[in-house]
Amino acid sequence: MSYAMRMVLLAVFDAVIVSISFLIANYLRFEGDIPYQYTKEIPFVLPLTIGIHFISLYFFKLYRKVWLYASVGELISIIKALVIGSVAFYVVNVLVVHLDVPRSIYLISMMVSILLIGGSRFVWRLYNDNYMKKQPHQRRALIIGAGGSGSFVVKQLKHQRDAEFYPIGFIDDDPKKQRLEVLGVPVLGTRKEIAQVIRNYEIDDIVLAIPSAPKSEVAKIIDICKKTGARLRILPRVQDLIDGKISIQRIRDVDVEDLLGREPIKVDLEGIANYVEDKVVLVTGAGGSIGSELCRQVARFKPRQILLLGHGENSIYNIELELKKNFPDLAIEPLIAEIQDRDRIDDVFNQYRPNVVFHAAAHKHVPLMERNPSEAVKNNIFGTKNVAECAHKYEADRFVLISTDKAVNPTSVMGTTKRVAEMIIQSMDKVSKTKFVAVRFGNVLGSRGSVIPVFKRQIANGGPVTVTHPEMVRFFMTIPEAVQLVIQAGALANGGEVFILDMGEPVKIVDLARDLIRLSGFEPDMDIKIEFTGIRPGEKLYEEILTNEEGITATHHDRIFVAKPLNINREDLEFEIKKLRKVIGAEPAQIKEALQYIVPTFQNVS
Repeated sequence: MSYAMRMVLLAVFDAVIVSISFLIANYLRFEGDIPYQYTKEIPFVLPLTIGIHFISLYFFKLYRKVWLYASVGELISIIKALVIGSVAFYVVNVLVVHLDVPRSIYLISMMVSILLIGGSRFVWRLYNDNYMKKQPHQRRALIIGAGGSGSFVVKQLKHQRDAEFYPIGFIDDDPKKQRLEVLGVPVLGTRKEIAQVIRNYEIDDIVLAIPSAPKSEVAKIIDICKKTGARLRILPRVQDLIDGKISIQRIRDVDVEDLLGREPIKVDLEGIANYVEDKVVLVTGAGGSIGSELCRQVARFKPRQILLLGHGENSIYNIELELKKNFPDLAIEPLIAEIQDRDRIDDVFNQYRPNVVFHAAAHKHVPLMERNPSEAVKNNIFGTKNVAECAHKYEADRFVLISTDKAVNPTSVMGTTKRVAEMIIQSMDKVSKTKFVAVRFGNVLGSRGSVIPVFKRQIANGGPVTVTHPEMVRFFMTIPEAVQLVIQAGALANGGEVFILDMGEPVKIVDLARDLIRLSGFEPDMDIKIEFTGIRPGEKLYEEILTNEEGITATHHDRIFVAKPLNINREDLEFEIKKLRKVIGAEPAQIKEALQYIVPTFQNVS
């Protein structure tokens, strides 16, 4: 129905209601026996009162309301419109028209109009509330949280026929809400009763509608829910809702990230702004998962220019487009370059003179680098050396190397090359005005090469999910978490440090696989099989964050620690690196032997 047609129908309906209200008022005032002197005025009074009330109702925008979602605000607007309409009718009649209407009629007529017009609107609202019952295609949903967000979800779901699921009940820990109903949906218990409620009410989906709850609490509730067999959904976190209101479309599947249960990282905005704002910032590997997130977060601190350096044109193009859309005033320069090409890297530094360098470019896939050790050496060692030496030559303020916990007592070529990269920047810090630091952390959920996308693909294909070893353990962190701490570590840099990020508790990979299977609505080892394939070349069962020689001290940030700098002889290191260059392209055994001279803790197990 068009707006004009809808307004005409409502206006006619209201005209009838106002007329009836006036007649009822006369009937009540004179107890059914209306004197002729007043009845003869009715044909003249009705057009006047209808016209004045229509103007008042239109002024208060009551013909623009969607009464399907009417609430207290709409009722207040009706009362205001009818009160002002009645007062205006009285004033116009007394001062201008002079029709014979008893004063009590105005008050009675106004009250009856409020009752009938307000009641009619809310009867329509109640009718639709009752009409929108569960549709055949909808899945039965249990809403966790009977607060503002939970009631919003229920309100939306009950008014959308095409919604994927229908609210059956609430779970809420507030004892005052037990056995009550919110928008006609009962509160069925606390988190302790989740499993029983799901069985009793045949729940298909659980929607976590507690976006402001601490992440640790959310993780505990998810831990209960994932054992039930129901599929888990979640409203976006509070920080995800800054740019827009909650919507049903933004309800998402629960991810493994939600299980980590860490509180949001507190960032020293002032400290970061001091070294990034109005500076030229170079990010190598800018198209990768870590590099692109670095670009997104650095852009928030208003650098003068951000340089996106990478060798993959598509990934650099994509992050450039994203940054231009979200930060239209930011100067962005995409640079296609190989960090192994010393002349090209020198040209970049000479032309743009970056003040801050985040070096995220690296080969990081452990088994692949075992089979291609020359490429790991060329990229992770000599590529890092090229970028670091240019940062020194052109006097950048800071150089931050993205490292890995696999660099500690390494058993892989990849980890060993990253350890050599750490040693290079630590040795350079002693002779340079540039502050060289490394930031060491573990696995990043959702990054390229992470097990999570692999597991998700395997689950989507019906399994099996492959895990290398039942005792395989890793530290995990989300990409935004890791990048925020990397940027924060840059603010803490004095030069020469290896910063270590607090990764929380280690996680068994097999537990991670089981959680993902359950979060997808399946039962591990029944619906989706888990197969153990054996440890791959270069892998170890658990990762470490410190070498035997390193100690650890706290920083001003409760999630960042610093390893004690090692005494690295720059001349000896340079000599060994020259020897390493000569064996590039040789047999893997020769390359690994050369690496072991530089990193004696390298456990060459393959």
